Amino acid sequence: MRVVFFGSPEFALPSLEALVAAGHDVSLVVSQPAKPVGRKAERTDPPVARRAKELKLAVFQPDTLKGEDAAHLLAAPAADLFVVVAYGKILKERVLSLPRLGCLNVHGSVLPRWRGASPVQAALLAGDVETGVSLMRMDPGMDTGPVYRSVATPIGGGEDAATLSARLAEMGARLLVESLPAIARGELVPVPQDDTRATYCPKIAREDGRVDWTRDAAELARKARAFTPWPGVFTVRAGARLKLSGVSAAPAPEGVEPGTVLSVGDDATIACGRGALRVKVLQVEGRRPLPAREFARGERLAPGERLG
Repeated sequence: MRVVFFGSPEFALPSLEALVAAGHDVSLVVSQPAKPVGRKAERTDPPVARRAKELKLAVFQPDTLKGEDAAHLLAAPAADLFVVVAYGKILKERVLSLPRLGCLNVHGSVLPRWRGASPVQAALLAGDVETGVSLMRMDPGMDTGPVYRSVATPIGGGEDAATLSARLAEMGARLLVESLPAIARGELVPVPQDDTRATYCPKIAREDGRVDWTRDAAELARKARAFTPWPGVFTVRAGARLKLSGVSAAPAPEGVEPGTVLSVGDDATIACGRGALRVKVLQVEGRRPLPAREFARGERLAPGERLG
C-alpha cells in the first residue's frame, strides 16, 4: 500500500517503522520543521524527520500545509492512504480528501475520551485507571472521526507520561499494521463516536508545570507523573524556578501553611493544601539537579521556609 506518513515526536516512531517493516511503500514523510533546541539553540529535526532521513525516505517539513506547493507535493505520490500520528497540525478537508482510502490517525486514548493534543497527560492528571489507543478515520474535526478499532490497557501505578507514551506508541503501531489489510479490503468499517461522552485535553504549555501548593498532594503527584519528562513541575524560590523530581504524596499535619518545608533528609517534604509532597531531586533553573539532602546543604533549604 502506498502511504504518506505524517508525524513528529517519538510517539510516532513505532508506527513509521512498523509500516516500513510491513513492506508498505512510505513514499513521503511529513514532519514539523527543525527547531532551536538546547542552550545553544541548535536547529534540530523532530524524531520522525530524523529517523525518516536515516531510512532514506523522502521528507517534507513545511511551516504550513495551506499553500498550493504543499497541496501539489502531497498529491504527487497518489497515495492510497495518509497515516497521521501526532503530527502537530490540523489537516484541512483539502488534504484529507487526497488519498484514495482517506486518512487514518493513531490516537493515544480510547476515544471519545481525551480528544485533543495531550491525551496521555490528561489520563494521568485525571487519575484514570486505564487508557489505550484508537485507530480513527479522520474528518475535519478535532479527533471526531469514526473509529476502526480501539485497544485499552491499565495504567501502571508507577507510569509517567514518558513510559506510558512509549507503551501506547508500540500498541498503536501494532494496531495500525494489523488493521490496514482489512481496511484496504473494505472489511473493517469505522464506528461513529458517541459525542455525548467526549472529553477534551489542550496542548500543554511550560507554565502548566507550576505547582499550586494549595492543591491536594495526590493531585500534584499525578501532575508530576503527567508532566514527566516535559514540562516537569516547578515552584519558585528566591525569584528562580525550582524544578521538582521524584515526587510522591505523603501525609502531613493539618494547619500548616501550604508551601512550607516540613523536613529535609533523603526527601524534602513540603506541605500542600491537603497532605504533603515528598521530593527526591531539586534543580534550580540553569544548574544541575541535586538530591534533596545535598540541595538542602548547598542551598540552605531548611524546615519552616515557604516555597512558591
